[in-house]
Amino acid sequence: MNDPVTVPDPAGSTRPGRETAEQGFLAPAALTKNLQAVLVDLTALHLVGKQAHWNIVGPNFRDLHLNLDEVVAIARASADDVAERMRALHAAPDARPAVVAEQTTLPEFPQGEVLTHDAIDLMTASIEGTVGTMRSVHDEVDEADPTSADILHGIIEKLEQQAWFLSAETRTPKER
Repeated sequence: MNDPVTVPDPAGSTRPGRETAEQGFLAPAALTKNLQAVLVDLTALHLVGKQAHWNIVGPNFRDLHLNLDEVVAIARASADDVAERMRALHAAPDARPAVVAEQTTLPEFPQGEVLTHDAIDLMTASIEGTVGTMRSVHDEVDEADPTSADILHGIIEKLEQQAWFLSAETRTPKER
């Protein structure tokens, strides 16, 4: 029998110090906290998107399967952009599995096969949750660092477009 796997303390046991050779803007604690929240939800969105991608079944499978890869690519690239911005500001991003699991605001995605129409609603909720996190921290981020806020703007635009693409699959036109 294997020994149980120990998950690291989400806060970590040690934190790296600021490199003495680096100069420039040092992210205040609130900016670091806000960007960390965005990083966690983007990382979770990437994982939720792959879970859906692997387990959807039903009508319009192929189109949704491919669309989910677009969402995953946006989430993954965006998480990288946010993490690298944090490093440029001398903050240490933390997307370890235990941290993401503990801190994400996204709803739980079910295990096993999921009907395509249900997956659309679940993924739309996850995208909207991720965008909600970005919108909730936006003003503080913008006040501390407009450049970081600009990064959030681009991510919000891409994710809201994906939420629209996905949700259009199950919507019906409103009566006029």
